[in-house]
Amino acid sequence: MNTQIINKILRSKAGLGALILRVPLGIILIAHGSQKLFGLFGGYGLQGTGQFMESIGFAPGYLMALLAGSGEFFGGLALVLGLLTRPAAIVTAFTMFMAMTVHIGNGLFVSNNGYEYALLLAIASVALIAQGAGTFSIDNKLANRLEKSS
Repeated sequence: MNTQIINKILRSKAGLGALILRVPLGIILIAHGSQKLFGLFGGYGLQGTGQFMESIGFAPGYLMALLAGSGEFFGGLALVLGLLTRPAAIVTAFTMFMAMTVHIGNGLFVSNNGYEYALLLAIASVALIAQGAGTFSIDNKLANRLEKSS
């Protein structure tokens, strides 16, 4: 595998700011994914979320619930760990932009079931795509190891 490509994916000089952004973002995404996948935190699990997804035009609903829940849960876990942060952030940003399509007709404000919350999570994910995981991450340790071995 080309070490330059891997290094571009892993390497980040973002420092502490990336850690401060990615850990809470990851925790929020893990919680939301847990609602969809496992029915935790008042969620409806795959069956209920799948029925909802189907009702709003995301079909097949069960598969869409599995994809959205997995993107949030596993993407969030990767963000917390700082492991493959840029690819994980691409997945979470895409998932949140899709979530915005559900809420866009209600306007901006979450008090009206609007899209502001999904937008904030999407933009935070986009920031991590741009800056990477930062110094305090598994990505950075992997990049350092890769650099030493080449």
